Amino acid sequence: MNLAKIFIATAIVAATFPAQAAGVGVRAGTTGVGADVGWNLAPTLNARVGYSAFSYSHHLNPTDVRYDAKLKLSNLSALLDFSPLGPFRLTGGVIANDNKYNLAGTGSSYRINGHTYSASEVGLSGTVKSGRSLAPYLGIGYGNVAGAGVNFYFDLGIMFMGSPKASLVASCGGSANCAQLRNDLNAEQARIQDDLKRFKYYPVANIGLTIGF
Repeated sequence: MNLAKIFIATAIVAATFPAQAAGVGVRAGTTGVGADVGWNLAPTLNARVGYSAFSYSHHLNPTDVRYDAKLKLSNLSALLDFSPLGPFRLTGGVIANDNKYNLAGTGSSYRINGHTYSASEVGLSGTVKSGRSLAPYLGIGYGNVAGAGVNFYFDLGIMFMGSPKASLVASCGGSANCAQLRNDLNAEQARIQDDLKRFKYYPVANIGLTIGF
């Protein structure tokens, strides 16, 4: 997915709408650090596109294997803000995402599905990605990017990313039983997916500042 091209195409489409006001915002939160461009469509309806990203390294041990994990967030959003009650609003839209975990097994050995493998014989790595690269979003918030002047805004909602998909890779060398290793990797993938399935409903909480004109 080329997020830069999608962002440019969305901005071009946005420019075809008759805008009464516009603005830009910077924000940070659970989808990363990023920015929005917003414009007014009607007295109580605004639109915006935005992009945010972040990366974070830590340890992850959803099974008997301990992983070095790097979380990478990459989110391109296209949203509509409906504000029937002043600055308070309802927000809906879609978020094109490339959110994932990069995993690398740690330690001198790995215990996979009840079987122990030497790390010197079996290298273990993989990724966990969101179930949907184009995720629906629904939430509430306060403030609009297209509002005149300098303003505060926030979003609270859910990104429906779908059940995560894990993919593990291991080399089969030395005394390793290759058929057994393949079966154990399948079981390990299933356990990781089950442990991370709570993220199919990804919580969104962002806060930022806007400059409108």
